[in-house]
Amino acid sequence: MARWFVAGAAGMLGQDLGEVLEAAGHTVTRADLPGLDILDPLRCMEQVAGHDVVVNSAAYTAVDAAETDEARAFAVNAVGAANLARAARVAGAAMVQLSTDYVVAGEGRQPYDAHAPVAPACAYGRTKAAGEWAVRAECPRSWVVRTAWLYGARGRSFPATMRRLAGERERVAVVADQVGQPTWTVDLAEGIVRLVDAAAPFGIWHATGAGECSWFELARAVFEELGLDPERVDPVATQDYPLPAPRPAYSVLAHDMWAAAGLDPLPHWRDALHRAAPTVLAR
Repeated sequence: MARWFVAGAAGMLGQDLGEVLEAAGHTVTRADLPGLDILDPLRCMEQVAGHDVVVNSAAYTAVDAAETDEARAFAVNAVGAANLARAARVAGAAMVQLSTDYVVAGEGRQPYDAHAPVAPACAYGRTKAAGEWAVRAECPRSWVVRTAWLYGARGRSFPATMRRLAGERERVAVVADQVGQPTWTVDLAEGIVRLVDAAAPFGIWHATGAGECSWFELARAVFEELGLDPERVDPVATQDYPLPAPRPAYSVLAHDMWAAAGLDPLPHWRDALHRAAPTVLAR
């Protein structure tokens, strides 16, 4: 079994990943603030030493705040990622860097493959794209895993917000012209472990729930899981719900690389939501 180092272990994905790794028999070192500051390169070197796999799930994820705080977002998402990647290379470890669908332009209507041009439209996307480049430059033995629309039992998420609003309002308005792939953190954690355990080729991987839907469709699915009338959810356009950071209209990611490597991709998003509901939607 391998020795894994998980940075950002207190986060929604980090907690689930730690549990999945332990259940699989791996040794896990969980690291997060204040014990680990990924902006401290010497600290990264000290803590990463002696591990086989380094996972960076630490990130600046405040998408709208990044529009006016891009320097801080870049420090965490690019410089911090580079520090961990350098430490992994020196330690002789492989690395998993978590990234996002926000690195693609989001203007197409076909799923983006892993080699599609990077063209982020917002500050958050730019800093995550820089992190991808930094990790691949500093640690060639790395998997850049792009994911999207994450939700889990231990953090703030869209499904949990819909559950709350369902109890507060008779009707809920949700954007219907942004399409992506909801991804349960448990499925993602299991996918990451499969990827590494199989010694899959290094490079860019897409790990999102299969299929696609809009935020509106996801909200209706949440209402259905709660046993509520999905007709209480009303569709609205992005222009009717303006936010500081532009969102991709279509950021669906292709999963062809999983089949090519003989691996199972993540399950369909609707099946995942049903399996996640007892914990994610618990009152």
